[in-house]
Amino acid sequence: MAALQSIRSKGPLLVATIGLGLFAFIAGDAWKVIAPHQTQNVGEVNGESITAQEYQDMVEEYSDAVKFSQGLNALTEDQTDAVKDQVWNTYVNNKLLEKEAKKLGLVVSDEEMQDIINTGTYSLLANTPFRNQQTGLFDKDMLNMFLVQYSQMNAQTDAATANYYQQVYNYWKFVEKNIRQNRLAEKYQALISKSLLSNPVEAQAAFDGRVNETDLLMAAIPYSSVSDDEITVTDAELKAAYDKKKEQYRQYEETRNLRYIDVQVVASDEDRAALQQEMMEYTEQLSADMDDYASFIRTTDSEFPYVDLYYTANSLPSDVVARLDSVALNEAYGPYYNAADNSLNSFKKLAVSTEPDSIQFRQIQVTANTQQRTAELADSIFNAIKGGASFTEIATKYGQTGEATWISSANYEGAQIDGDNLQYIQAIVSLPKNQLTKLVLNQANIILEVTDRKAMTPKYKVAVVKRPIEFSKETYTKAYNDFSQFVATNNTLEKMVENAEEAGYRLYTANDMHSYQHNIGGIRGTREALKWAFGAKGGEASGLYECGDSDHLMMVAVSGIVREGYRPQALVNDELRQELVREKKAEKIIADIKAAGATSVDQVKNMANAVADSVKHVTFAAPAYITALRSTEPIVSAFAAASQQGQVSAPLKGESGVIVLQPYATSKVNDTFEAATEEQRTVNTNINVVSSQFVNDLYMKGKVTDNRYLYF
Repeated sequence: MAALQSIRSKGPLLVATIGLGLFAFIAGDAWKVIAPHQTQNVGEVNGESITAQEYQDMVEEYSDAVKFSQGLNALTEDQTDAVKDQVWNTYVNNKLLEKEAKKLGLVVSDEEMQDIINTGTYSLLANTPFRNQQTGLFDKDMLNMFLVQYSQMNAQTDAATANYYQQVYNYWKFVEKNIRQNRLAEKYQALISKSLLSNPVEAQAAFDGRVNETDLLMAAIPYSSVSDDEITVTDAELKAAYDKKKEQYRQYEETRNLRYIDVQVVASDEDRAALQQEMMEYTEQLSADMDDYASFIRTTDSEFPYVDLYYTANSLPSDVVARLDSVALNEAYGPYYNAADNSLNSFKKLAVSTEPDSIQFRQIQVTANTQQRTAELADSIFNAIKGGASFTEIATKYGQTGEATWISSANYEGAQIDGDNLQYIQAIVSLPKNQLTKLVLNQANIILEVTDRKAMTPKYKVAVVKRPIEFSKETYTKAYNDFSQFVATNNTLEKMVENAEEAGYRLYTANDMHSYQHNIGGIRGTREALKWAFGAKGGEASGLYECGDSDHLMMVAVSGIVREGYRPQALVNDELRQELVREKKAEKIIADIKAAGATSVDQVKNMANAVADSVKHVTFAAPAYITALRSTEPIVSAFAAASQQGQVSAPLKGESGVIVLQPYATSKVNDTFEAATEEQRTVNTNINVVSSQFVNDLYMKGKVTDNRYLYF
């Protein structure tokens, strides 16, 4: 078991079996919901479909890998959504790539995989538990030792060890699979990159564009100086602009435009009054002496549990800390309202002390086959060490290192600690330096010695009652009934829009919703509403959905369906109109400049509404930012690269105004042209552009279908 012990001594490997069991339980229940659909497909790539069960298996595999690598027991909803998207994107990309690789004869052989492992420098190997303690690098010998021990597990292996070994093995197989997939992608991209070439002429041009700098005088008249009311855009012009740019408006997935009502249920005045009365009673009880503050705080349903330990101020609620200095010892304070977390609060300042923030200790855990034998053995060890025996030698005798370790306040503050754990922490934080004690716990006896205490810090014992102001069942029922009645009588988009404001409800808009999105309006738990929206017809309105954290009610209506293909002109008219207005403003300003006979920067600068500036260090390689216009203007960089010193430009149509330029100085960055280096730089730039383009091209050719919203 040497490999296991070595692995356990490194990295975040406190992966709790309970956490894995919890995730499996949740995932299992979720699968029951979609079980009737398990013969259905969640998507398709290159004509090959993936079933709901196959996708679920991949999500679970990836989730387990994330939890293992990060030492988590479970994932949050947002983390789970991110995993689902990552699994899908990875699956699609791999499938697209596999088809192309197969045609090209690209493979990653077992021999190549073994060479990657033997070399040990591949980036993904650094994320495994098989790292050498001295070097921090991947150690193939640790991996091989683990695999041998994993293969030798049998029925006699204890459950905890077997479970842990299985987790490590599953994680390794996940990493191994990802290495193979990544390596195949690298080979394919290498082929593409090798097809991109440069030459000395292109390299010289790129070098000149990067190192040649120009300083220019500039005068400009912003488009904002011309009122939109002065510009007329006709329907024919909009149609012509749409036809010209139509390919830019191609949409490869169907989207939905939604109108919706979101009702967030909040506490009523009656709910607030009832909680205020309850908090006054708690404050009165806190004022009296009591023996067990932990039990009392538990009965109040406080969001901040009481643990009989000294805590640093950083671990206490900030609203409590802000009031601590104004409260005397054994004084109760409150109730008061805290807007930051919408809560009512009371607290009692029980004690103040200066305590170490970090404590070094060592221990020997003592267990035997009976409780009596355990106690006798613990007494024997305790007395031997007290009599001068070596702590480390005795620890080694009983299969432990006896090494000292540090614990800080951050290791236990904020956690719910009780029973043996509380007794254990209390012993560590209260024991003087170099003093030995014996703890009798339910599972074992522990010989404990504190070897150092440092970073003395003010700490507090404070009993806090923190109660969020929440709505009552009666308040929720009333909100539900009122909204339910509205939904029932306004069952179309037209009726919903017409009557929402009068009924006291606010309408929201969510356009271009994709089926792969996880919620509507950023509200949790709206997947069913989104699923309905993608099965509904235009103008239809949904029923009532309960969502959020059981505090939102929602109604959704489909205001538009944008099919795959070209986006309708009506949906892009605003964008087209803005571009046409800008073009017409540019034409008007250019005409005004010519009419005024302004042919120099100074003459344009003296025109009404003009702005002027000096623009320095302009290169062709990067668009110039014009402070006076508050915008990036590529035309400035283009003119600077092609002009001569002193040459005045014609009025140029920029992004934010019409610009006149005149170069007055040139310089060169101190750099040396090396053809080979510059050619490679140019190739690398092209690779960055092409690498994203070829993935998009494969995606388009692959006819990817994503139906995950129907099941997940």
